[in-house]
Amino acid sequence: MAQREEPDDLTVHELIDGPTEAISPRDLAAVRTDRDGAAGNGAAGNGHDISVAETHDLSAYATQDLSAHAARTAGRAPVELPRMPASGPLYRRAVLGALPGMGGQRSGDLPDAALAVRGVPVDRARLADYDRVCGFRLTDELPGTYPHVMGFPLALRLISAPDFPIPLAGVVHVGNRITVRRPVDAGETLDFTTYAENLRPHPRGRQLDVVLVGSVDGEEVWRGVSTYLGRDRSATGDRKRQGEWAPAPAGPALWRVGPRVGRDYARVSGDHNPIHTSRIGARLLGFPRPIAHGMWSKARCLAALAPRLPGAYTVEVAFKLPIPLPSTVSFSTMPDGGFALHDARTGRPHLTGRIT
Repeated sequence: MAQREEPDDLTVHELIDGPTEAISPRDLAAVRTDRDGAAGNGAAGNGHDISVAETHDLSAYATQDLSAHAARTAGRAPVELPRMPASGPLYRRAVLGALPGMGGQRSGDLPDAALAVRGVPVDRARLADYDRVCGFRLTDELPGTYPHVMGFPLALRLISAPDFPIPLAGVVHVGNRITVRRPVDAGETLDFTTYAENLRPHPRGRQLDVVLVGSVDGEEVWRGVSTYLGRDRSATGDRKRQGEWAPAPAGPALWRVGPRVGRDYARVSGDHNPIHTSRIGARLLGFPRPIAHGMWSKARCLAALAPRLPGAYTVEVAFKLPIPLPSTVSFSTMPDGGFALHDARTGRPHLTGRIT
């Protein structure tokens, strides 16, 4: 039987929901319910995703043995969810919330709660697929960026709440810092906690940090801090014009970033933001074609550096200009632990980073 050729763009339902899901009247009702702060589309164990309203009700899932999280959540009240949320409905809610009349009232403050999920196992098949997409060797040791993928739906639940101070639709991921405290084996089960901190003004809007902590048997083994920018269209921050960039260092490697990288990384990471997976989605958000995930570019750099990484380290990156798909990029390293990605033709910077 001939294999069906995959379409070169996503359908409208896939654009909004991720593959295979469509927006039903029940889904729309659930979104409106979440927006109004009432009970959502199901409590734990009924087969449905947990509503945003429930994640902000500290009595709904809080347990008596969460005191160990206190030191890792900056004093925020921990809310333990019974399972990792599904990312597809969260993106659907964010897209619908951006429509006129559907968005909730944004808060001026950070949420008081930290969200937690215990006992998250490593899916070895998904790990192997992730390794292939990002260029890592296939081993039982988790790449430093992989716990971010495991815990990302929990952070996404936090960010996609209707009253979160920065709306998910159109948010810009401007930086990420990961600290690996020790190697993590694929046979270990992780507990994840996430919270937001450091809401601050920015010349183009507001920035904040979303912290994600991975622990094994009460020991913190991994920590990620993602910095997000919520753009204010009325803000007039300085922008560099083409020709003002510093010259790109001579890169020892040229990488061809193919047109499928966005969809491939979405499949292995669960990050189905349409700006990375669809021409339609990219155009709606101001880009002529899809752009690569920032965390894919960080993972690809880390894979190239893997042979020289110690057992414990911190890797921090700043995301500069997006990588349009397809592209050719130049990867370069510096003696002091720095590394960078630039456009191979123009020298425009895509990412700068450092390992300590």
